[in-house]
Amino acid sequence: MPRLSPILCLLVLGSAPATALTVKPVVAGGTLYTVATVTPGRDDLRLHWRNPTTSAPYATFAQLGARLEKEGRTLLFATNSGIYAPGLKPLGLHIEGGRTLTPLNLARSGGNFALRPNGVFWIKGSRAGVMETDAYRRARLTPTYATQSGPLLVQGGQLHPAFNKGGTSFKLRSGVGVCKGGQVRFAVSAGPVNFYTFATFFRDTLGCPDALYLDGSISAYATPDRNTQLAGFAGIWSVSR
Repeated sequence: MPRLSPILCLLVLGSAPATALTVKPVVAGGTLYTVATVTPGRDDLRLHWRNPTTSAPYATFAQLGARLEKEGRTLLFATNSGIYAPGLKPLGLHIEGGRTLTPLNLARSGGNFALRPNGVFWIKGSRAGVMETDAYRRARLTPTYATQSGPLLVQGGQLHPAFNKGGTSFKLRSGVGVCKGGQVRFAVSAGPVNFYTFATFFRDTLGCPDALYLDGSISAYATPDRNTQLAGFAGIWSVSR
């Protein structure tokens, strides 16, 4: 077999894509989902809340994209983070750049967020995880980015005990899972689904033994050629280059 010259080798290596990110439609059980697959350590996945120039929440994908553009970066994908409180403030744990901006919330009552078990999605370098809230607290992790929300959709391959196939709460939903091989998958449904269907989608279709619910009807995503956002967010997850 002929050998490549050193110069040609550099050209071949240089032509490799800088990111592994994919964003594609997936249909399961008659429902359409948009699924972004992110490879930690290769894709630049970050969490954002406040613009450091104005101290105000970014609120929209467009504002975040404009900020990244000023920094010489291009927004490739964005989606909402976890459930938030009035005033566009994260309801639970929010860590950016290793700094805890809102603390872990140990509430056991009050809407979907506190439907225990709930949990934390975190990332540090090439590692990512979804952990139950109390287990996360005991582990004393120091992630670079993290968000807390609830309920957990899937924990160790098991669906949340409160979910049932006949559940009557149907909404557009978004979530994040850490899947086989360590990949992170964000999913936003195009139509209303109940928790059981959404959790099963993460476990059985996306291959994620651990997944966390992010938010409901206001959930959205953006790519360079599409933006489905209709309401402001506190936290925004992004992949950029």
